[in-house]
Amino acid sequence: MSHTAAKPFVLMPCDRRIVGGLPNYTLGEKYVDAVRHGAGALPFPLIASDPPLECAAVLDRVDGLLLPGSVSNIAPRLYGGPPPAETGSDDSHRDATTLPLVGAAIERGLPILAICRGFQELNVALGGSLHQDLASLAGPVSHHAPPDATIADSYEHRHQVTIRPDGLLARILPGQHDITVNSVHFQGIDRCAERLRIEATATDGTIEAVSIAGHDQFCLGVQWHPEWRYRENPVSLAIFKAFGQALMAYHQNNRNSSEK
Repeated sequence: MSHTAAKPFVLMPCDRRIVGGLPNYTLGEKYVDAVRHGAGALPFPLIASDPPLECAAVLDRVDGLLLPGSVSNIAPRLYGGPPPAETGSDDSHRDATTLPLVGAAIERGLPILAICRGFQELNVALGGSLHQDLASLAGPVSHHAPPDATIADSYEHRHQVTIRPDGLLARILPGQHDITVNSVHFQGIDRCAERLRIEATATDGTIEAVSIAGHDQFCLGVQWHPEWRYRENPVSLAIFKAFGQALMAYHQNNRNSSEK
């Protein structure tokens, strides 16, 4: 078996966007790059079709799941929230694809890394809810750069988070209590799903990272963007390395089981 063939596959849901008047499926290159070179795995894009592809059919073929960020928001009706103030920011196809996928992936014990919108999807899929506009809470932390900021400047907008001891993130980042992360989000967790364990918080109490309580497999959700210029950030490198190790362990265990 070749070295390439031995790499684990990571399922990565796409967004559905209208481009030039036609529907397209999109996946940010920065996520693909971080999976390939940070986690040492092969990206496996998942189209957000209507109706959604069957969860079992796609999960049978992969070794992990990465839920990427997006400019779209989860429809508030899916977590009992009020109608959104801003129209046109939803992606019902992605909602219908990812929310059932989360539960199915957890049940199988697949390694999961959830980022930004993906972090929020993890919470909603397990019964939690979201704040639709953190700025309206008038907290001391600004979680998004000014609207006129460039893309690069948006990702340079940062704040500190505190890591909860004895959790998954603490094991990934041994000896680190406070870290500085980029912050590119308007929404955030309101009611945390009962199954989720809080791994890190901002100084205003905003939940910034979660894992699944009592879950043996790797499952980490982060509100920030570790994929952004991950090569330059030791925290991001550590997260993708840990994800990659979990993917390889799952891949090898499944391969050994199938060869028996």
